[in-house]
Amino acid sequence: MKKPLTLLAVALLCAACAPAASTGTAPAPSSSASTTPSAPVSLSANSGPQAPGGTVPPTIGITWDQASKDDALDVAENAMTDFARPSLDEKQWAKDLARWLTPQATADYSSVDPSNIPASRVTGAAALSVDEANGYGVTAAVPTNAGTYTLQLLRTGKDAPWKVNRLTPPAS
Repeated sequence: MKKPLTLLAVALLCAACAPAASTGTAPAPSSSASTTPSAPVSLSANSGPQAPGGTVPPTIGITWDQASKDDALDVAENAMTDFARPSLDEKQWAKDLARWLTPQATADYSSVDPSNIPASRVTGAAALSVDEANGYGVTAAVPTNAGTYTLQLLRTGKDAPWKVNRLTPPAS
């Protein structure tokens, strides 16, 4: 007997939550439950339109140019150079590396013992893997004497400096 009462309670609850139709007719069924606007919505005079679904495109206000790529390469190479110094005192190593890191990465790497780092020098130029649709992040491959490290770099805006968020050692 409880089951029919439960079903009735659920049905009444759902009916109470349903929007009232002003014309007395039900809306036409939709093939999608999306709330995507039919036309782009302007965010402001300077920020441009929203993408479908109401999300802001990651490149609003940031486009890739050669200066951005050069800056990211410089930060990747400098960060890896400061990282690959296993014989340096822990405090000095952390202090030198912190200038290239995001706040989260600074916290993450603050307890690393540099003597455990297998790389001791950068052996070549960094190479970027650029996603042209994302002007806020990039990865860089930096060759070292212990293999190629992958660095994730982030920035908060076009004029903000690149910061390393993660240094990933070679797979082998």
